[in-house]
Amino acid sequence: MNIALWVVAVVLALAFLAAGAMKLSRPKAALAESGLGWVEDFSAGAVKGIGTVEVLGALGLVLPAVTGIAPVLVPLAATGLALTMVGAAVVHARRGETPMIAVNVVLLLLAAFVAWGRFGSYAF
Repeated sequence: MNIALWVVAVVLALAFLAAGAMKLSRPKAALAESGLGWVEDFSAGAVKGIGTVEVLGALGLVLPAVTGIAPVLVPLAATGLALTMVGAAVVHARRGETPMIAVNVVLLLLAAFVAWGRFGSYAF
């Protein structure tokens, strides 16, 4: 189970790191043109804030466990990312972007799995 939790945490970290870095490095207009229409509902600062949350969450899934410094942050980061996906699903539902909700649900379930495992019997 520990190996499964590590694999899921690393996969989630890579996904959220990539998504967050994209939001931080590209202007809002470029994100909208690339198919992320939801950015039109948010200010540029809010989009950068979401990117920051995703990058910090990704780092929080792995770094505390690897360094041994405050490993309790791993399940907290996973919980935070799961809540982020709840918010993302709500935004996509409001916009009628049904296929994106499936992606949000998968990421939410994976983050919830890491939170459950690292808060529970498989904590560090």
